[in-house]
Amino acid sequence: MSNNYKESKLIFRDENFVKSKFFTSFERQVLIQYLQRNLQLVYQKRIEIMLLADIGKSQTEICRIVGCSRGMASDWISIVQKGMAYKWHNLPVGRPKTISNEYMEHLKKIASHSPRKYGYAFSSWTDIWLSKHLAQEFGVQISGRHINRLLKQMGISSK
Repeated sequence: MSNNYKESKLIFRDENFVKSKFFTSFERQVLIQYLQRNLQLVYQKRIEIMLLADIGKSQTEICRIVGCSRGMASDWISIVQKGMAYKWHNLPVGRPKTISNEYMEHLKKIASHSPRKYGYAFSSWTDIWLSKHLAQEFGVQISGRHINRLLKQMGISSK
């Protein structure tokens, strides 16, 4: 549960609540009912942000109450303002994926061959050189450390 869940729960249940900026009372009740379920924390925070924005709380207040970043609050306030709150559970969680399946397949192929095949003077790949080579081909720069993680996922060693 978020840091100040009890505080936000009281705000949502306030019988004196009269003014809604974005939701009908039915939509609001549906979102409150979702909060009572055992949701992942990130989904719970999304709903809390939207409900708090609906009653006119500022981004700063929302961040304090929910315990979220300014970016997360800003994103979900914007979604509510656009009338897209119904997408709270459909939108992906976390940073967008930058590495495609094509990238992964190519990494696997390259790592299984000598760098000399690709015009390099050295005989063994390092994570840094794999990263540089793939950045030239795909235009996606990832760290050598992340290359190692990807190789490990595929059961391949960069050594």
